[in-house]
Amino acid sequence: MTPKSLQDDAILVTGAAGDIGAIGRNLTAMLLAKGHRVRALVRREDERAEALRRLGAEVVQGDLTDLSSMHRAIAGTKRIYFGMSVSAAYLEATINTAAVARHHGVEAFVNMSQMTVSQMSITETTDSPQHKLHWLAEQALAWSGLPVVTVRPTVFLEGFFLRLAADAVRKHDELALPLGSSKTSPISALDVANAVSVILDDPAPHIGKIYNLTGYESVDLDHYARAFSDALGRPIRYRDIPLPAWIDALKNAGVSPHLASHLAAMADLHTQGSYDRMTDDLFQLTGKAPTSMHDFVKLHAAEFISR
Repeated sequence: MTPKSLQDDAILVTGAAGDIGAIGRNLTAMLLAKGHRVRALVRREDERAEALRRLGAEVVQGDLTDLSSMHRAIAGTKRIYFGMSVSAAYLEATINTAAVARHHGVEAFVNMSQMTVSQMSITETTDSPQHKLHWLAEQALAWSGLPVVTVRPTVFLEGFFLRLAADAVRKHDELALPLGSSKTSPISALDVANAVSVILDDPAPHIGKIYNLTGYESVDLDHYARAFSDALGRPIRYRDIPLPAWIDALKNAGVSPHLASHLAAMADLHTQGSYDRMTDDLFQLTGKAPTSMHDFVKLHAAEFISR
C-alpha cells in the first residue's frame, strides 16, 4: 500500500462493472495504479465484481436510484465518479447520488455527460430522451452547489464502431451504419477513463470546469472504412443504411425503446453534422493524443474477423 492510499479517503466509482467501453472498470484500475483506494459500485455480485476485488478495489453492491445504497457507497469517500448507462432512470439516479454526496460533503463530483448537451439550451433539445435527461442532470448539478467537474465525450468508438458495427464487418466486410456522409469524431472510452483518472487524482484545479472530449480526427465514414481496411488487411466499405430499418433491427434484437430512441437521434444528428467537432481537451488533460480508428480496430481485430 502506498503512502497516498494510506492518507486518502476512498474514491467512489459508479458503474464499475462496465458495459460499453467499461469506463468505470478501466477508471478503477487506473486509480488503483495511482495509489488511491477505490470503492467500486456494482449492481450485482458476479464475476466482474470479483475481478474488481482482485484488482484491489472495495466492491459495494447497490443501485444508484436507491437512497440506502448510495449512503453505503458514498459514506467515507471524498471524490466521486458518476457515470450510468443509457436509462430512463438516469435523472433520478443523478439527483439521488448528488443529494447523498452533498450530505456527506464530497470534495469532487465528476459527472459523465455527453457532448450534445453543449448544443442544447432551455429552448433547444434533441429527439433523444437521454439527451434531455443529461441536460436536466447538468442543470440540477449546477444548482446543487456540489464541486462538479463535467466531462462531455462525443460518440464512443466502442458503441457505434464495435458493438453496433462488428457483425456486418465480420459477415459482409461492411461498415454498415445510418450515419450519412457527414464527419464525426468518435473517442475511445479508454481515453475518457484516462482523462477522468487525471481529474480525480487531483480534482481541485478542475472544479467547475467542463471538458469536451473528441477523438483523433473528424472525418467521414468512407475515411473510417479505409482505416478498417488498413487495420484488418482486407477491403471494408462503408454502407449508409436506412435509419428506420436499422432501428427496427435493434428493437428486434431486444434494445429497449428508450435506448432505441436515443440511438436514432444520435444517428440523425450525425447526418446533420452535429458530431463534426474537435477539441484538444483530452490532450490538455492527459498529454496524450486520442486513439485513432486504425489503432482501435487493430486492438479489437478479433471482433471483426469471422469465427
